[in-house]
Amino acid sequence: MRDKPDQGQEPKLAGPQTEGRPEGTRIAKFLARAGIESRRGVERMIEAGRITVDGTRLTTPAFFVTGNERIAVDGNVVEAAQDTRLWRYHKPTGLVTSHADEKGRDTVFDAMPDDMPRVISVGRLDLNSEGLLLLTNDGALARKLELPKTGWTRTYKVRAYGQTDQKRLDRLAKGVMLDGRRTGPIMATLLPGSGNNVWIKVQLTEGKNREVRRAMESIDLQVNRLIRTSFGPFELGGLAKGALAEISGRQLRAAIKAGPHRQRRAQAEDDKDKVKVKSNPDKAKPSWNKAKPNRGKAKSDRSKAKPSRGRNADH
Repeated sequence: MRDKPDQGQEPKLAGPQTEGRPEGTRIAKFLARAGIESRRGVERMIEAGRITVDGTRLTTPAFFVTGNERIAVDGNVVEAAQDTRLWRYHKPTGLVTSHADEKGRDTVFDAMPDDMPRVISVGRLDLNSEGLLLLTNDGALARKLELPKTGWTRTYKVRAYGQTDQKRLDRLAKGVMLDGRRTGPIMATLLPGSGNNVWIKVQLTEGKNREVRRAMESIDLQVNRLIRTSFGPFELGGLAKGALAEISGRQLRAAIKAGPHRQRRAQAEDDKDKVKVKSNPDKAKPSWNKAKPNRGKAKSDRSKAKPSRGRNADH
């Protein structure tokens, strides 16, 4: 969104369209396809009064658009959707997976190179977690890949303080009770090693709030390092910390077509496609179009934008 924010009088309010069957696409789907947020994220933005169509502020997601309208988020005009793209990113520790952090901490998106389009993450990795994070410019794709029913396995290499054995880890295969509900199966394999810490390979198909860490706590293990090594058919491989590698459209289409039961390991075709992200997030000012106020403002201003909480949460 390159246009300057709309200014002037307060926009009118727009409710649901009620006359006949509206033409076009639901606003949430349209903005998700444009890479603004997931559909649910867009719905929350509408509730917060952040989206306007032709100068009228939306009050409901039951609104259809054709793409010929002037659609704006926080006053910034949304550009038409681009071809779907997907990247592997080696997230280091110390970055928040959010477009804006209420505590003013550095985010994954602050660290993107200047020529990176606006992207959102497929799921999340928390501040102290590292490893593979998938990024896409297509909110609908992000939502699809996050859903447990899609069946893509997340694999982690976990270091934890304490002692355990395989029999104890096998209990996690039945799931664990977290926040009053039982999780899906958690497959955990004890890796060779000795000392005060143990290394464990963990696999699951959902990404609830800090699920891996909390599952380990349920068997008296304290996670002190968590590395995501793969997400579905895509692996971290030798991707350097802070680096990006775009996944080709052919590989993405093949991976989705293959489905969870025939996942094929898909890597970026050539290591020369890897792009090193700027090492200082404060100096890496992204040039992609943003659906929010200028990042050049102080962090106290940025903190007003609340991060999305409804999507798959941290590990």
